[in-house]
Amino acid sequence: MDEILKTLDPRVSRLPKIGQTNPKKQLDQFGTFEVFVQGKAEKPFQHEGAVHAPNLELAYVLAKETFTRRFTCYSIYVVETRNVFVSPTTEGNQDVFDLISNEPAVSEKKTFEVYHLVKRGKQHVHAGSVEAGSPNEAMLKAKELVETDKIVYNLWAIEKNKIRFTSEEENDLWNTLPEKKFRDASDYKGGDKLKRFLEGNKN
Repeated sequence: MDEILKTLDPRVSRLPKIGQTNPKKQLDQFGTFEVFVQGKAEKPFQHEGAVHAPNLELAYVLAKETFTRRFTCYSIYVVETRNVFVSPTTEGNQDVFDLISNEPAVSEKKTFEVYHLVKRGKQHVHAGSVEAGSPNEAMLKAKELVETDKIVYNLWAIEKNKIRFTSEEENDLWNTLPEKKFRDASDYKGGDKLKRFLEGNKN
């Protein structure tokens, strides 16, 4: 492998290439997996970042430890980066749906999870699920899921059967025991303590 494995994390993809890179031996680095987090049951999943792991199951474990240790979480899922199909990214006020062309219909349909970017600098958020014969068709169908007054700058389509979801049996992974409230940042009530400190030092 001649360069760092593909990643969708902009903090990595924007890094400049420095100097000459030497060819790397096969399997000398772990694969890249994208992490999606659902903070509350009624909230949509959104992309949170990436982890490097040797396989999907360990990627799930690392994702839980990396992204959900310090705040309330309802569910996560992970998928290998190479299984995330990415649309072009638009500039200015151009909508990404204007750049996605129709393809010949495919009879065999699959379920795709589609994510959209409606505000630059933010994360991709889950738009919904569609039945389609290809990632391209899934992105086109996603137009029906997006509010008409919003410009979409980028789309991701992921085959549902490639995703490692959180099962119902695993939902209690994020239950915080009463004696372990120190793991919740909100329990420290830092804002209240600062307010009391400032009020006590006015005179």
